[in-house]
Amino acid sequence: MTGAARALVSLAAWRQNLAVARRAARGARVMAAIKADGYGHGLIAAARALSGADAFAVARMDEAVALRNAGFAHRIVLLEGVFSAEQMQAAQSRRLDLVIHDPVQLGLLENGDPRRPVTVWIKVDSGMHRLGFLPEEVPDVIERLQGMRAVAESPALLTHLANADARDEAVTAAQIAAFDRAAQGISGPKSIANSAGLLWYPDCLADWVRPGIMLYGVSPFVGGRAGEEGLQPVMTLTSELIAVKHLRAGDPVGYGGTWCLPDDSRVGVVAIGYGDGYPRHAPSGTPVLVNGRRVPLVGRVSMDMLSVDLGSQGEEQPGDPVTLWGDGLAVEEVAEQAGTIAYELLCCVTSRVPRLYV
Repeated sequence: MTGAARALVSLAAWRQNLAVARRAARGARVMAAIKADGYGHGLIAAARALSGADAFAVARMDEAVALRNAGFAHRIVLLEGVFSAEQMQAAQSRRLDLVIHDPVQLGLLENGDPRRPVTVWIKVDSGMHRLGFLPEEVPDVIERLQGMRAVAESPALLTHLANADARDEAVTAAQIAAFDRAAQGISGPKSIANSAGLLWYPDCLADWVRPGIMLYGVSPFVGGRAGEEGLQPVMTLTSELIAVKHLRAGDPVGYGGTWCLPDDSRVGVVAIGYGDGYPRHAPSGTPVLVNGRRVPLVGRVSMDMLSVDLGSQGEEQPGDPVTLWGDGLAVEEVAEQAGTIAYELLCCVTSRVPRLYV
């Protein structure tokens, strides 16, 4: 028997958000990022709901293999590339696009099977300084690739924006300029825009856009909300009350007694905790919806439960529905209260919480 916690996942919201990305792309092709188990929503479900995308982007080989085994024939771009001869063989046999960002990966391509050439994307480090070749290194990479029989066509180029979520125009413009220098004279397709770049900075649309978090109904901008961008939340994390206690002013609630009731009140216990992926570090005051009414979380989050202050008046009782984030309560707001980002909250919902696709 499962617990009360559920993650309700809206297929209609997924499709709506993809439509928003299509409009913003202005004719550029759309590569939907569905890595990290579809940002915690389910990899295969994400691929089905976003099957109207032109390609899928994943981080790791097991994600790509799962998509192919499920029957998806889309282009699949392996964002971290391959790191062994065995992975190179797996990528070739499954017709994966490979991102290369390190000279070691060039060596793997040189030894690849010429009978199964792959499409290669060169990762350009335009200023984020995480993965990628520096702009001045790109011509040598191109020259080396030109002699490889395992490479299918002219390589594509991509980069990643470091500050678009903060709408930092100076940093973003400098990254685009660095990428443009690296791309001079290269005829292959190019990709710059993540969700934030796609919605905010039209100069970075290029040939392909790579929306991620926006597809899941979350604003990519610091302090933003999904509704401001016409996006709909895909995941609504729900549970229910399992107890309502009448307590007196001064009574402590939860481990460590870190929060005490300022007045006589009723405290509701919700069947969800950090074992389900709700953030343990969410402070007292973080909003929760009980029967659609905003109430504050109080005390420390436990492994399987958390507590909320229901106030001195009301009719709440065990079995009443609770929303932790999603429809009616923005995950961005909960993340801000918890001192993190919505990406982390979505990705950290654990496997013991059933995903119900509606």
